[in-house]
Amino acid sequence: MLLHVVPLTDWSAAPDGPYAPSSLAAEGFVHCSPDEAAALLIADVHYRDVAGPLLVLVIDEARLAGEVRWEGSGGTLFPHVYGPVEREAVTSVLEVLRDGDGDGRARELSRWG
Repeated sequence: MLLHVVPLTDWSAAPDGPYAPSSLAAEGFVHCSPDEAAALLIADVHYRDVAGPLLVLVIDEARLAGEVRWEGSGGTLFPHVYGPVEREAVTSVLEVLRDGDGDGRARELSRWG
């Protein structure tokens, strides 16, 4: 399973089609994480100031039409999906729970909804 961090507003923007974040057009792939710890780190570093719910899509790699490549960044391998994410490939959606002290720090994942 692959994990992808996304604000709720982005995930909900076009519910009838495949999910295609701006990174797909800009970089040619969808950034994903290999595990929960990496997804929480991504949420902390890149999405701390995003208002509203922050989600993590759990993606079944076998259900994707696009190629998945494991590529290095900072000494760690991250999965990149070269194509949009078909909604049928998303097996569950989790929510990033943030600290209640106001700093927005990601602390754990919980089932969304």
